[in-house]
Amino acid sequence: MSTGLNVLIKRQEIQREVAKLARAIRRDYRDKDPLLIGILKGSFIFMADLVRETAIPLEVDFIRLSSYGGGTESTGKIKLLSRLNGPVAGRHVLVVEDIIDTGLTTAYFIKYLKRQKPASVRLCALTEKPSRRKTEVKIDYLGFTVPDKFIVGYGIDWNEKYRNLPDICYIE
Repeated sequence: MSTGLNVLIKRQEIQREVAKLARAIRRDYRDKDPLLIGILKGSFIFMADLVRETAIPLEVDFIRLSSYGGGTESTGKIKLLSRLNGPVAGRHVLVVEDIIDTGLTTAYFIKYLKRQKPASVRLCALTEKPSRRKTEVKIDYLGFTVPDKFIVGYGIDWNEKYRNLPDICYIE
């Protein structure tokens, strides 16, 4: 893969969209003390900005899942690489994802969560790539729909590189 980077979404657009998502989350979860669960590693920058903008009482946790290995295509096999730190039963849970691509990883995790009997489960995704969807996933809070390109930046990586880019870029 060549490493020519092209900006797809500028940092200012990302900041505006994160603020908009945070307002919707603040409105919907104002008195619910939600548990936000970030899917590592890609969601960590987005989730940090989202939590700061949301400005309501909440708790955070993280989980590591993998379906990519070191490539640019999902293997379709989901691996749970870590567990949650506490129970989700009876909690209002908001899953925070960097990108919904095939939907397989997110669908797997939401099914895993629902078996633990939370009060509610919703999904917030910075980006989605519907052209690659293999299973339906309901996104309650969505930032951007992106074309079928391999994107990096703002936490999203390629083989652990490019997470630090402030913009969302695609690789030629």
